[in-house]
Amino acid sequence: MARAFGKVILLGEHSVVYGHPAIAAALDRGVTASGTTSLADDAVDELLVAPWAVRTQPDAALDGAPSLGRAFAAVLASYASERPRVRVEAEVAIPGGSGLGCSAALGVAVVRAIDEALGETRSVDDDIARSLLWERVFHGQPSGVDNAMAAAGGLALFVKGAPLLPLLARRALHLVVGDSGEASTTKSMVDSVARQHAQVPEKTRQTFEAIAAIVRNGKLAIEGGDLRGLGQLMNMNQWLLAGLMLSTPKLEDMCGAARDAGALGAKLTGGGGGGCMIALCADAAAAERVSAAVGAVARDAFIVVAGASR
Repeated sequence: MARAFGKVILLGEHSVVYGHPAIAAALDRGVTASGTTSLADDAVDELLVAPWAVRTQPDAALDGAPSLGRAFAAVLASYASERPRVRVEAEVAIPGGSGLGCSAALGVAVVRAIDEALGETRSVDDDIARSLLWERVFHGQPSGVDNAMAAAGGLALFVKGAPLLPLLARRALHLVVGDSGEASTTKSMVDSVARQHAQVPEKTRQTFEAIAAIVRNGKLAIEGGDLRGLGQLMNMNQWLLAGLMLSTPKLEDMCGAARDAGALGAKLTGGGGGGCMIALCADAAAAERVSAAVGAVARDAFIVVAGASR
């Protein structure tokens, strides 16, 4: 059984696209997948995704709307053409389009399931590279942090184009994830920030540099076990992201509810414009209280311990 992780960005989304660092954490849930092969004359490559009730075959069209069929085709193109046909069944345990890296986790799980079915053994770096083919179908020019974390797990500092730098948290990171129920896509939010960067480059440059400073201090807070300091940095990061017009009234309400219930910090995670927020809590008991408060204003809320490893 192949496995890949969902993820949250603790600090640094969007600025990471422009070469600044971000801190990401793998979740203890994500996507599992299994693959089987067939040499029958009528066999076809096929992908089934639960609980979405999706069944698709590779769509090798060079253009058109992003789809699972096109992403499946992009991954399969990296394998030898003379091979058995592959049937992959995937089970998704995180919401899609919500900033939790669902598409990347699905891509990594599919790649790993294909490898297992074909009897191929690859490194984590290979999984990251192949799953990036999948991610480009949905996100154009993604930073690469989602699929890297989906494959590697744990906690890490990420810089575009560089290897992950694993981080060791001195204290467990109990997080509440709140799903706003608002649809959003990473690509549309990245495009929005790109337009701002083109129109007011100095302002956005200063924002990115401020976020980068937050990330550097966040690394020290994580390694030193300073949860209160990390929470304050998350709040500051949220304020800067809101200044880039990436937050929404719903996300702000959810962050406010989390802080009022005792969260050490709260912010959107991922692309923004909807999707999910995260709240850092002092311990498991505090997470229960915060989850109840966030759940009262969100579509859904659940507790995770960040930093799951392979």
